[in-house]
Amino acid sequence: MSSLAADRIDRLCTLARRAAREGDDEHARSYVRRARRIAERHRLDLPTRLKRFSCDDCDRYLIPGRNARVRTRDGHVIVACDCGSHARYPYR
Repeated sequence: MSSLAADRIDRLCTLARRAAREGDDEHARSYVRRARRIAERHRLDLPTRLKRFSCDDCDRYLIPGRNARVRTRDGHVIVACDCGSHARYPYR
């Protein structure tokens, strides 16, 4: 069952990226929410690309330069969403 859930999460991640690139933010947000919900129910980790490119606060799929700022500082990548939330990821 969890392999089916993981496949569904991957598909939703792809759909969210495609919708965000086309400018359809509401569908992208819906896909991100569904993927998070499936991961929670089946106790799965989200794929790294979805973790790093979605906002934890507003569930928006982040595209650097369009709705997110990406900065490097002191060994961390800082991703800031337009809603004001920040996420930090080490790169060393």
